[in-house]
Amino acid sequence: MVNVLKPPGMTSHDVVDWMRRLVGLKRVGHTGTLDPGAAGVLILLLGRATRAAQFIADDKEYRAEAIFGIETDTQDAWGRITACRDASGLRPEDVAAVLPSFSGRISQVPPPVSAVHYRGERLYKLARAGAIVAAPPRTVEIYSLRLLDGKWGQKHPRALLHVACSKGTYIRTLVAEIGRVLGCGATLSFLLRTRVGCFEVGAAHALEELAALKAEGRLKEAVIPVSEALTHLPAVAVKPSAVKAVRCGSRLYPAGTADFGGALEPGTLVRLVAGQDLLAVARLELTANEEITFKPVWVYTS
Repeated sequence: MVNVLKPPGMTSHDVVDWMRRLVGLKRVGHTGTLDPGAAGVLILLLGRATRAAQFIADDKEYRAEAIFGIETDTQDAWGRITACRDASGLRPEDVAAVLPSFSGRISQVPPPVSAVHYRGERLYKLARAGAIVAAPPRTVEIYSLRLLDGKWGQKHPRALLHVACSKGTYIRTLVAEIGRVLGCGATLSFLLRTRVGCFEVGAAHALEELAALKAEGRLKEAVIPVSEALTHLPAVAVKPSAVKAVRCGSRLYPAGTADFGGALEPGTLVRLVAGQDLLAVARLELTANEEITFKPVWVYTS
């Protein structure tokens, strides 16, 4: 895995293609799309690690700037302006007052220009073809939403927001909804993703830095073991006698564990570990006889 600092102007797929060329691998993926105009943390997975994307922590954090009094067809500054109003009377306390109503689990309709699939096609591709589709709403969770700073007393005030949220949250849609509630409209003018799971923007590598490391034969310095991205999953220690079977994808029973106390619910994903080594990600299941087993769903090969 590589923690990449995506620059604005590139799509997430552009960054994936760039990494493919850099490392000479076809199998490169990412853990969550960033809009072309956005910057920040983009976690890339290399080779067989691409299969681990589904297990990596979903929570994310952003710094987002909203500009009030302007609405666009894409809900960000790169779209066509559809409404323009004088919002000079907006005050910071007005914005702060509505933010709590967006905390917790909320329903969002993905923007019509987005990477969401609709009947097998990406919405942005449908939009390019002239078909504007309203995708079904989805439930997302906003863990934290705070007003950090702003520019007020002008026709189009700006507010800098901190957002911590679940996977699948569209920040531009959140900004547009805040503007709707305030009655003046709003669009996203700037977005920086500052965290994905345990990966922070301060440790992200710019593309130029990665290219330089590659040229110096030091690219491995930027590569992160997949195991570091899975520490949010409960760990189950495997006895030495059962390690080989787990590595072969066999089910693990409590007798093959060193410390399992039986406190996990069926369906829970866990890390199967031997000492400090990750062996697999497994799902706790019950047999027909109500016996606990751990079924590997992804076996780690370093």
